[in-house]
Amino acid sequence: QVQLVESGGGLVQAGGSLRLSCAASGRTFRTYTMGWFRRAPGKEREFVAAIRWNDGSTVYADSAKGRFTISRDNAKNTVYLQMNSLKPEDTAVYYCAAGIYLGGDITTSLRYNYWGQGTQVTVSS
Repeated sequence: QVQLVESGGGLVQAGGSLRLSCAASGRTFRTYTMGWFRRAPGKEREFVAAIRWNDGSTVYADSAKGRFTISRDNAKNTVYLQMNSLKPEDTAVYYCAAGIYLGGDITTSLRYNYWGQGTQVTVSS
């Protein structure tokens, strides 16, 4: 069983920045593709960004491109989401997810095995 714990959420003004962290348990973090998803009030959960386990390549939602950066530190079993130029529409609960040896399409939430409890991000206008 893999446990994921997110942190770093909070309240920020539009144009500001936040860095989310997700710490994973287990000894095989390097084999997890890690993704960030979010759910805004009244909306479906949506993909934000992901980083592959094997080559560290990344994928971003169009809404995140140029503003968000996903990265990972395998030595610390942690994945990060640096969010810059935040907008009110980025307000949501952000979740990290782990997919063991996950390849191919890494934007689909159903393909991930484990999920964190989420961290709230609120961007004021």
